[in-house]
Amino acid sequence: MKIQSLLILVLLASCQKEKTKIAATFPIQSNKTETAVISSKESFLKTDTILISNDKDSPVNLILANLVSQKADKDSIITLKFQIDFYQNKIKTASSKVAIQNNEKGSEWSADFGLTTASPKNSSFIKISYGYPACGYTYYNYLYYLKNKNLQLVYEWYTMSDSGWGNWVEFSNPDTDSDPKSFYCKSVAFEPADENDDNMGLLTYSDSTSFELKGNRWTKQLRSPKEKVYFEKKMNINDFYKQD
Repeated sequence: MKIQSLLILVLLASCQKEKTKIAATFPIQSNKTETAVISSKESFLKTDTILISNDKDSPVNLILANLVSQKADKDSIITLKFQIDFYQNKIKTASSKVAIQNNEKGSEWSADFGLTTASPKNSSFIKISYGYPACGYTYYNYLYYLKNKNLQLVYEWYTMSDSGWGNWVEFSNPDTDSDPKSFYCKSVAFEPADENDDNMGLLTYSDSTSFELKGNRWTKQLRSPKEKVYFEKKMNINDFYKQD
């Protein structure tokens, strides 16, 4: 099995045991700065800049994550609201709004192109992640589709990693090109399964979802019962990461 989700490419290697071979973790990359590189008439509490490509022909060169507001409810749960602006050659081409709860101070943004590690860099898909860069913290992930300045938030999910264990989403692109007409994903979890054996884990799959492009919009359909495991397998953590 290949760990295809690009969002699990960095943290697992720093968290797990020395002898455990890690195939993929998250976040993808973090080229964050505290000050926006493009002036704007809009007023924000904070702006983080994500440089995603130096190629002038890229559909997106950089992304600005603008903090619009932060409010606490009666239970002291803080909600951050962001405006995500996409730029090509210093021209804003699209915007999206997202809300994040339970923010950790020091959290960072990261982004990359494509559905999988094999996706070309001119892909119309853009993955954006937000979270604290350490083991055991939740990451908020967003999959966008940007084509001819039309932006769609296709999917969003959470990921977490700690010492080789965790949960993430794997994407599969049957067309292996930058603009597929369909693809699917599934939620993956690999968690400790035996209190007497620190290396024994349980692999599970759930929430198999298919996506299809209709016109210029993506539709999605859940192929398995929501939040219900449809596959499970006990295996050693070292064997899990040795798989192709």
